[in-house]
Amino acid sequence: MKHIAILCGGFSSEFEISKKSATTILTNFPDGYFPFLVEVTKKSWTALISEQRISYNPWEQSYKFQGQERKVDAVIIYIHGNPGENGKIQAMLEMQEIPYINSGSLASELSFDKWYCNQFLKGFDIPVAKSMLVLSADDYSTEEIINTLGLPCFVKPSDSGSSYGISKVNHAEELQPALAKAFTEGKTVVIEAFLKGTEVTCGAYNTLEGIKTLPITEIVSENDFFDFEAKYHGKSEEIIPARISDIEIQRINELTVKIYKLLKIRSIARIDFMLVNNIPHVIEVNTTPGFSEASIVPRMLAHQGKSIKEFWEEILDLELVK
Repeated sequence: MKHIAILCGGFSSEFEISKKSATTILTNFPDGYFPFLVEVTKKSWTALISEQRISYNPWEQSYKFQGQERKVDAVIIYIHGNPGENGKIQAMLEMQEIPYINSGSLASELSFDKWYCNQFLKGFDIPVAKSMLVLSADDYSTEEIINTLGLPCFVKPSDSGSSYGISKVNHAEELQPALAKAFTEGKTVVIEAFLKGTEVTCGAYNTLEGIKTLPITEIVSENDFFDFEAKYHGKSEEIIPARISDIEIQRINELTVKIYKLLKIRSIARIDFMLVNNIPHVIEVNTTPGFSEASIVPRMLAHQGKSIKEFWEEILDLELVK
């Protein structure tokens, strides 16, 4: 029986959300494996087995239980943000030649940074919002930003996977506080032009039968945009399937698969789009999307009639064979 460590927690503001996602995966894990959670913090890694907290060796990916030293057969990294979603743990595992069931270190790091990911995709003629990168809270010109991007615009931490620190700026005097807020979550900040349209998201994952997409979901936020409160506190409506045309569905599915391949993504991903005049523009790529039972991807699966257990079985069948 293969021992699978599901890493959760991490160093970002989404520590508890990561634990909820990982717990959902653990609860619905396919039969024939021995899965368990590993809680990752800056101070320690701790395995949670049989209601016990056990010291876990991150360099060997091993632990001692009931007097026996055991090394895991594979790892699932389900940390939202640093050091999982940004590829740091993946790079460590690659050096140790320990199998893991996630996108690789390069794909994770590239997709994690909103600015660099969208610039990469733009190079392949994939529509994205016009944007500017800000490297320091003191290194920007309000006039240049407004002249280039207009108002309203969005200010986001670029190198953070978190939904924290994002602001919609409607007036020039709101820009400085928005930048200060974003810099509390990331070291760099991206400012994006406002895209007026329909927000949708598409899930994709790889199987022995090839890349599959999940039902496209339309996102209608009660707030001014799909912020942390809308995402995690029920202040939004996720409509499955999205109320869009068959042609738009085809375009989004094809573009999702294209991006999945270009970034060399593995396992699960969710790509967010804004439909503007029937053209899907990429908002961001998520290689570790929320996976609590209330999250979008599990709801996509439920709409499709596929259980979470069946979903991960398809992924494991491919990844562990590879």
